Amino acid sequence: MIPQIKKILYATDLSDNSAYVLRYAINSAQKHDARIIILHVLDTMPGFAMVDLAEEKEREIFKEKIAFTKDRIEKRLEIFCQKELKDDPDCKERIESIEIRQGFPAEVILSKADELNCDLIIMGTHGKGIIQNAFLGSTAKRVLRRTRKPVFIIPMPKGNIDITFRDI
Repeated sequence: MIPQIKKILYATDLSDNSAYVLRYAINSAQKHDARIIILHVLDTMPGFAMVDLAEEKEREIFKEKIAFTKDRIEKRLEIFCQKELKDDPDCKERIESIEIRQGFPAEVILSKADELNCDLIIMGTHGKGIIQNAFLGSTAKRVLRRTRKPVFIIPMPKGNIDITFRDI
């Protein structure tokens, strides 16, 4: 018997074409009557960058980054629902939460998927450099190697797609 999918972790890097991957997350949620948790991971600051920052200032900068990123995701979601899902007024109701965390992306994705009892992970990948078609992105590869959960890896299309988040 195939396990039910009730909670989906959609990991986004907030690239211009991340709407392409969001389509898959929303579509999967609709088909399975599932909820979506949107996760974005802020990379950790390099150690040398934090040397001169007081701990309080560091926390303040991080809080501002979280607020800015969450606002950006909410705006993108609003536009996506207006453009893509006019016939589904409950589009945003499928979103259980928006999580912004700091750390190494693969580790955070894996720990949040477990912590939040997600049944499925959906994320995009884009190859970089000359060998872009030969290998998965390093974050996608790390997630695939270390999870026992189903993972949908959506290759990012070349160029722009019909809906992008470039201006948001």
